[in-house]
Formats: sequence, C-alpha cells, structure tokens
Amino acid sequence: MLFDLKGDSNMSPTVGILYSTVKENSQRLQLITNGMSQEEIDYKGPNNNFNSTAQLIKHIMFVDLNWVYRIKGEPLPHSCKKQYGPIIDANNKLPMVKGMTLNTLMSNYEGVLKMLKETCTQLKDADLDRVVTFGHENEKQSTIRWGLWHMADHNRYHQAHIIQLRKWYNDSSLSK
Repeated sequence: MLFDLKGDSNMSPTVGILYSTVKENSQRLQLITNGMSQEEIDYKGPNNNFNSTAQLIKHIMFVDLNWVYRIKGEPLPHSCKKQYGPIIDANNKLPMVKGMTLNTLMSNYEGVLKMLKETCTQLKDADLDRVVTFGHENEKQSTIRWGLWHMADHNRYHQAHIIQLRKWYNDSSLSK
C-alpha cells in the first residue's frame, strides 16, 4: 500500500492535499473500529464515565458536517442538525448514543465525506484563504485551509480515545 497526500485529479493541488488528509484519517478510523461488537461500540470505559466509540464517531461526523457547510458558505440545514446533532447536550457533554450500529455510523459518516469531496472539487486553492466562523457560538474565525486541516486533526485526536476504549474493553473482557 502506498501512502500519499494527493487529492483527486479534479481538485486544485493544495485543496487535494488537505482533502486527502481528511480522507486518510477517515480510512484509519474505519480500520481501528473494524470488527467492534455493539457492546464495544457502546462501551464507556472502566467506570462508565467516558464517551463511547459511538458518541465519538457521531461527534466527528457532526463536526465534519458543520465544516462542509461552512466551506460551502451555507448554513447547516435544520434537517441535518436534527439527523446528525446536536454537538453537545444540555449538560455540555457529547449526546448519548446507544444501540446505533457501527455500520450505520460509518455509513452516515461516508455520506458526510462524500459531501466534503464534492465541495472540495468546487474549491480552488485561492478559496482556502476565505475566512469562516466556527465554535459553539460562531465566536472563532479561521481560513478554510485551517478548517480542512482541523477536520483531519480532530478525527485523529478522537481516534486516540477510541484506541484507549478498545484497550480497556479488551482488558475487561479478559478479566471476566
């Protein structure tokens, strides 16, 4: 397998590189979650006080969906907020997700990535300088360039949590 940061042939060079970082991290997420049982997807750590893999995947998906719409310069449709959100619950925590299969989660996430790909094919490298707002109250600003990088970095950050959950789950299964 050859690893490279090359976008699709119909993307501008820098846009393609940034898109490929998001794509590569989504492929890695699929690899590290492959074969997880429903019990493991819903597992919340040794004391049941961490975010589950299901919560983390849904969070990654919703954050990425928000970025897709920011990059497109459009507000996130209410139907998407209802289907994929919210970003946090009333207690400022990731919303509970239980019983949602890995297949459903990853299929939904693939739909978001498809939207990102379609959006990136419309971008030119000069568009990466465009400033967008983000944050819970849209209180922060970044370039689209940073937003694409952030999508990849954010995904990888939560992959570390998922790997730790898998370790705890496997350790607890061995001790039963």
